[in-house]
Amino acid sequence: MEIKGVIFDFNGTLFFDTHLHNQAWDIFLKKHSFVLTDDEKNLKIHGKNNAEIMSNLFSKNLSKDDINTLSIEKEDIYQSLCLKEKMELAPGVLDLLEYLDKNHIPFTIATASDLYNLQFYFEHLELKKYFDLDRIVYSNGEIKSKPHPEIFLKAMDVLEIDASETLIFEDSTSGILAAENSKAKKVIIVDSAKNDYSQWNYDVITSFDEIDTSIFKT
Repeated sequence: MEIKGVIFDFNGTLFFDTHLHNQAWDIFLKKHSFVLTDDEKNLKIHGKNNAEIMSNLFSKNLSKDDINTLSIEKEDIYQSLCLKEKMELAPGVLDLLEYLDKNHIPFTIATASDLYNLQFYFEHLELKKYFDLDRIVYSNGEIKSKPHPEIFLKAMDVLEIDASETLIFEDSTSGILAAENSKAKKVIIVDSAKNDYSQWNYDVITSFDEIDTSIFKT
């Protein structure tokens, strides 16, 4: 196997924050008289962008301003919860990033998060050392939501690699489907929330220390 580049999902993958997003959504949804189970959140929310989520929850006819207001309301709740905990990247991530950097293997992030949250992550996590915000593919209001593969295909363009040379790390159902739809060479599932991935025939890790670096072309 010749993996020449790596794409990381972020939430639930590089940053184990699924429980915080679930809490934030519970608070937000209760305020707006909605109730979703964690399984429903995994199917209907995680991996999708806020524009799609808000439109599905409230109305297909929400204006961009309405979506932005609702999104910031939810993310402000989420960010306040993050700051109450020790914010750190997933186990083993820093060592893997050091390895990739040292061996000149390009990598980036492709995330359903918007710029509002990305700027928050760059402020509070160790991202500046390894990632260029301008090379991260994120939800900018134009990219199709996962499971559409567009976000990963754009990330491949950023890295200047082909799908047949790409490894994608993902955790959500919609994200795994998007990775499949992108025709990536290899998909590795990051189990950060003790989910059931038995339907998938992919390697599942709980720490990036578990990665065998011999899969990379150096």
